[in-house]
Amino acid sequence: MPVARPHAFTDADSPLSSLPGVGPALREKLAARGLVGLQDLWLHLPRGYEDRTALAPIRGLQPGVPAQVEGRVEAVERGFRYRPMLRVALSDESRGTLVLRFFHFRAQQAAQFAPGTRVRAYGTPRPGQLGLEMVHPSYRLLGDGDAPLGDALDPVYPEIEGIGAGNLRKLIGLALQRLPAGDALELLPPGILAELDLPPLREALRLLHNPPADADLAALQAGLHPAQRRLAIEELLAHQLSLRRQRIALQSEGAQALTGEGMLVERLRGALPFALTAAQARVFAQVREDLARPRPMLRLVQGDVGSGKTVVAAMAALLAVEQGLQAALMAPTELLAEQHFTNLCGWLEPLGVRVRWLAGKVTGKARRSALEEVADGTAQVVVGTHALMQEGVAFHDLALAIVDEQHRFGVHQRLALRDKGRAGVPHQLVMTATPIPRTLAMSAYADLDVSAIDELPPGRTPVATIALAAERRPELIERIRAACAEGRQAYWVCTLIDESDEVVAQAAQGTFEALQAALPRLRIGLVHGRLKPAAKQATMLAFKQGELDLLVATTVIEVGVDVPNASLMVIENAERLGLAQLHQLRGRVGRGSAASSCVLLYQSPLSAMARERLDTLRRTNDGFAIAEKDLQLRGPGELLGTRQTGLASFRMADLVRDADLLPRVHVLADRLLQESPEIADRIVARWVGGAARYASA
Repeated sequence: MPVARPHAFTDADSPLSSLPGVGPALREKLAARGLVGLQDLWLHLPRGYEDRTALAPIRGLQPGVPAQVEGRVEAVERGFRYRPMLRVALSDESRGTLVLRFFHFRAQQAAQFAPGTRVRAYGTPRPGQLGLEMVHPSYRLLGDGDAPLGDALDPVYPEIEGIGAGNLRKLIGLALQRLPAGDALELLPPGILAELDLPPLREALRLLHNPPADADLAALQAGLHPAQRRLAIEELLAHQLSLRRQRIALQSEGAQALTGEGMLVERLRGALPFALTAAQARVFAQVREDLARPRPMLRLVQGDVGSGKTVVAAMAALLAVEQGLQAALMAPTELLAEQHFTNLCGWLEPLGVRVRWLAGKVTGKARRSALEEVADGTAQVVVGTHALMQEGVAFHDLALAIVDEQHRFGVHQRLALRDKGRAGVPHQLVMTATPIPRTLAMSAYADLDVSAIDELPPGRTPVATIALAAERRPELIERIRAACAEGRQAYWVCTLIDESDEVVAQAAQGTFEALQAALPRLRIGLVHGRLKPAAKQATMLAFKQGELDLLVATTVIEVGVDVPNASLMVIENAERLGLAQLHQLRGRVGRGSAASSCVLLYQSPLSAMARERLDTLRRTNDGFAIAEKDLQLRGPGELLGTRQTGLASFRMADLVRDADLLPRVHVLADRLLQESPEIADRIVARWVGGAARYASA
């Protein structure tokens, strides 16, 4: 099957000022939304469609189903009880009545709706005080003659500040007149389109911007129309190619092969108080194989909370140390970085390995001393936060960079660490305790090999999860009293630090004081992000050592705190957190042998999505199943925290809806990179643009 050959076409890159009526002011407004050339307008796709090709009888309207109606004005009412309001009652031959309601209107507009006037309106009916109503529908006043209906579905475009919908539609229409011939526009191999029964790009674009009256509106609204799938597959391919090329470029730079015998690794395994799980051993074998090659390892290790990723990272670091090289471990918060530092000191220092700590709060003499050790190679393993990537930090010979919870780091921070190697690029080991669904990993991490530690160490007990309405707080307080009386410990997690009028949430400070009053015999501590690091660390340590019974905290304890004696987790306002975060918090308990519980305390009433989230947590402890559900509910941008990476800014593709296209996209990406790199370049340029998207650099 031949790959499409490139064609020269110039119109795609023509500036928008080449369109009639686009002067400097309008060009600036369009450029603010990234619309610069004609191709940008071709790909500024509708977010929905309105069917104005038919009229619906008012009596037959369904709540929530958009419709177009036509009727005469029966009555008009202006009210000012809380704010100005205009109500217009319409009736038609079906003898039904519909209220049009407006909050923003001018006196002149209200005067137009004289009783008896014919009005055609489009909107979504919903139940109101006087039957069905449409709030701020689009409408037009009709004379007594015939007013023809539309002959095509009306596209609804994402709004652009300062440009009216009608003007935008006109501009896109002008841009579409400049679409080149099909073979000049098409970049995908013809065989692929035939195989998937998809239209050529030119046909797909024309249909999406001007769908005929008989187009499948339900398929268009769901994003499943063949024309939308045609654009989605090319957009997914563009992102895939962009990431793959990034990987190829990075791996062409070379790295130091770590081929030692692994004596230090064996000594560590012999000293550990536990045996590695089969999953840990499997993933370490994959990491070791990568590290032995003279090109940079790019591997993501994902595993549920408590699956033992840090041990795998420690063994990888020892392979670098054994060859006289350095390893660095970077975590997003000081709390998590300190937890890693404590673990690595406990495991590696008995083996004679020098572990150094470097974070923003290390200052003065201590900082100078740490920087000297990092620069002269005395510090063999360096642990810290993003402070490791500042310009003043020079490594002697960094061979391995380990990044924990990588999706929390900004793109440029990760690139800065990559540039710290002396002889070649450091190997990169990326870890996350937020399991990433397979479909998302295939797309979001196309430049990384993905390993999963998919079993928990033996002895970990599943956590029983229940959801309770906030009114039942007194019962919960009694339950905490009983658990602590038996010598166990509990967490109470709040989602805010101070009270807020805008959000109905119990703040940590208020909860801490209330619990102190309700449980005077218990030793209660408080931790939140605004405490000084030393105070925070002292409280955490006191809880870990059993000097506190109950720890009230914000979500700072989401990752990196290991207290085996804690067996009860209360999460306040659980309905406000995402599934992945709730699952992370729940993972703080169930680390010892005692049966553990997690209580999700929620404010009524619950939205449908919040109810589904809490039900999912009650049903399963499997992080991968939870991640799949989170992806369905929230979408990829939220799940990966990728507002900073551009990953979530797909124009047409949807990683959940279009997951079935990904295997095809992978095969096609491989083929294009080998056989037609110039076509690959043009596909990336069309969808991703000139700026490289460092989605997981």
